[in-house]
Amino acid sequence: MIQQDRMFSPLLNPLYEGCDMDDLLVATYIIGADKEENAIIKAASIGIEQTTGSWIDVPEETDEMRAKYCSKIIAIYEVPFAYENQKDVDLAYPNGGMRHYVLRIGYPVANVENNIPLLLGSIMGNIMSMPYLKLLDIDFPKKFVDKFQGPKFGIQGIRDILGVQDRPLLNNMIKPCTGYTPDVGAKLFLEAAAGGVDVIKDDELIGGDRSFNKLADRVKANMEAVAKAKEIKGENTLYACNITDEVSRLKDNAMTVIENGGNCIMLDVHGVGYSAVRMLAEDPEINVPILGHSCFNGAFTASPVQGISTKVVSKLSRLAGCDIYLTQPPYGKFDNTIDNYITNMIAVKAKFYDLKPMLPFVGGGVVPGLVPRFMMDAGNDILLGVGAGIHGHGMGPRAGAKAFRVAIDACMNDIDMREAAKNSPELTWSLEKWGLFGEDHSKNLYAI
Repeated sequence: MIQQDRMFSPLLNPLYEGCDMDDLLVATYIIGADKEENAIIKAASIGIEQTTGSWIDVPEETDEMRAKYCSKIIAIYEVPFAYENQKDVDLAYPNGGMRHYVLRIGYPVANVENNIPLLLGSIMGNIMSMPYLKLLDIDFPKKFVDKFQGPKFGIQGIRDILGVQDRPLLNNMIKPCTGYTPDVGAKLFLEAAAGGVDVIKDDELIGGDRSFNKLADRVKANMEAVAKAKEIKGENTLYACNITDEVSRLKDNAMTVIENGGNCIMLDVHGVGYSAVRMLAEDPEINVPILGHSCFNGAFTASPVQGISTKVVSKLSRLAGCDIYLTQPPYGKFDNTIDNYITNMIAVKAKFYDLKPMLPFVGGGVVPGLVPRFMMDAGNDILLGVGAGIHGHGMGPRAGAKAFRVAIDACMNDIDMREAAKNSPELTWSLEKWGLFGEDHSKNLYAI
């Protein structure tokens, strides 16, 4: 008797309504396929490859095993529309070409539970070597997320440390990025902090101990600057010290920061890995917020047809325990779409079961003339990441910081930016140099 192809079985292709969704991690992919390829077989092959089987049936991969531990192909949607018959396909693709599908594949929680590396291996794994395959999202069930602490402080915790409950927060990156000594860094730190910066971070390029800038010396010098700045502005400042290093040295680096009075740590998330972030976030001795930097993530997120989406990256960073996470807006140096950027803003702040929201951090060519736009996009719960927009100010970094605080206060009080600049030479200089969004196109400022 002819047997049904196992790839077409309801065992592998159940209806959504037939699945226990609290038992599945559901990955949404977009995939390109040749015109003649069978999308159901392609989807089932991907799911089997990442769970119980291989490219050919193996004897011990029984139906009982598949029922418990194999993937479930929940949905296949062709983009832009489904065809009723082969004639329609031929009309749409007269010379062959590629068809694209959105696949939703469920992976049993039992295969992964409480294990981020295995999560990545299961949902991304070998299949990410396939051409024209991009992971768009992961739907996490509550039973999986409940095993994770997530951000220790989150937005409210950071606001409580700073004593700032309403307005957007201001960040500055010490520039130059690397190669400077602790005393040079502390001088720049003090100027920016005294001008009104809330969070000052190391650049992503100066993690851990450097021969020219030892970690303990950097922390001591910058925390002295925090105290001096508080006397001037009457506000606290967080110093996000970059402890990025080999994983075996991360805990020691974090404790060096804390033992020398540091009040925040920073990690290059994709250099050290999500599990390294989680290790520090869930350690009770690490009692300071974690700022996660997104550098290097573009290597696997930038392509529209390959890799993973930045939404997935944002959700994983929150799951791992970042309190602050960097995303690139579409207005500055880096290319991003408004849809993608707003999606990331939502992913870090929207309800995610019981995980605290992360503070979204935007950077890459941020200038005072962009403040109204950022507030329209994200509201007040945003960290404005400014490097050259402060240190490149013609009146000095303290003036650069003041320009941003005047711009923020103007937006908080519904005062026109040009009107506010009349009483602020610092903001006037910034607007004349870098423009105001809506009047000028900020992309013209950047050579990248």
